[in-house]
Amino acid sequence: MVSTAEATWRVAVDRQACIGTGVCAGSAPEQIEIRDGKAAALRPEVGPSDALLDAAEMCPMAAITVTDVATGRVLAPEE
Repeated sequence: MVSTAEATWRVAVDRQACIGTGVCAGSAPEQIEIRDGKAAALRPEVGPSDALLDAAEMCPMAAITVTDVATGRVLAPEE
C-alpha cells in the first residue's frame, strides 16, 4: 500500500482518452465502472486501494489518474 489508511485519493478519468476496454472496471469494480462505453469513477475521492492503482497502471490509454489529495502527488500511473 502506498499510503496510510487515513489518506484520501482523488480519481480522475479522462473520458476523451478512454477507449472503454473495461480492464479498469474489472480490476477495481468498487471504484470504477463503465458508463456509456467509457470508464467513470464511482466517487471522485476514495481511500487507498491497491486495486485502483493497478487499474490506473493497466489502462492502455493512461486515462485514469490517481492523486494523493493531501500532497498532490500523482500515485498512478507512474511515469
